[in-house]
Amino acid sequence: MTSEFRDNSDDDDLLTLYSATAEDAGQRLDKWLASQMPDLSRSRVQALLVAGQVSLAEGTITDASHKVKPGQVFSVRIPPDIAPDPEPQNIPLTVVYEDEHLIVVDKPAGLVVHPAAGHWDGTLVNALLYHCGESLSGIGGVRRPGIVHRLDQDTSGLLVAAKNDRAHQGLAEQFAAHSLQRAYRAVVWGVPSPTAGEISGNIGRSPHNRKKMAVVSRGGKPALTRYRLEQRLGAGQFALIECRLATGRTHQIRVHMTTAGHPLVGDPVYGNPKLRRLTGLSEAQKTAVADFPRQALHAWQLGFIHPCTHEAMLFTSHLPSDMASFITVLDC
Repeated sequence: MTSEFRDNSDDDDLLTLYSATAEDAGQRLDKWLASQMPDLSRSRVQALLVAGQVSLAEGTITDASHKVKPGQVFSVRIPPDIAPDPEPQNIPLTVVYEDEHLIVVDKPAGLVVHPAAGHWDGTLVNALLYHCGESLSGIGGVRRPGIVHRLDQDTSGLLVAAKNDRAHQGLAEQFAAHSLQRAYRAVVWGVPSPTAGEISGNIGRSPHNRKKMAVVSRGGKPALTRYRLEQRLGAGQFALIECRLATGRTHQIRVHMTTAGHPLVGDPVYGNPKLRRLTGLSEAQKTAVADFPRQALHAWQLGFIHPCTHEAMLFTSHLPSDMASFITVLDC
């Protein structure tokens, strides 16, 4: 059982209580607490223990190897993250469309969307603040002003951001209703069969690796991806596919395609190129596959109803040079 509340002190710490059951008996405290707090890594839990942020009725406990006993209630105090407000930074943007209400950009691979641990600056938000000025400040939250959806750091392609509250609310409602058009192009291992179809399954935190998402049998959120084959590549060992999202879950395309047996080329989390034999390929093709530096995924189409003018908007983006060149090599 878990319960949480804000402490009455001025530091705004989050104090959470975790009750151990008979099924939890004998587990290491750090491992058990990590399973109870999926948003925290095990190393973060261990750091909280060392810092004296975990306690029993008897007092503070710092031993990560402590064996959990049924009925024990642990209180965990999690200090809030301290991060600077994002500052405007002159980072080049490829602007596809812009008016007084919103902006559509073509995000390059490698650019983080909004500030977070390890990436407090140099993000798309920092670039938008510089480009849009004060109109963006505070829209949708201090840490991620204007952002209504995101792309993974190493996914390229189209993204829309709001420039005022009205636009933010209207776009957020469309994302919540899954009424937007979002299409991606990806290079995957193998050729899907059938060559067009749907992949469904709730997506949640992987029970085996908390840093990954997975199709889960219990919990998670419903997810549906529609795919179709566009081109066979590399002697039939790879394929260029289009994926259209009916929902928008974290890592949805990467998880669904991996579940279907066709992980994205270059995916450092869900791909497994070392487990696959490359036969019938030239040395140049083998090198291109081994060296491709990111998941081969590009958000090539984005469509929505303008939240203020109510006009139907549809934008497209060509494949970036790294994916285009990669496909050319595989198609030789």
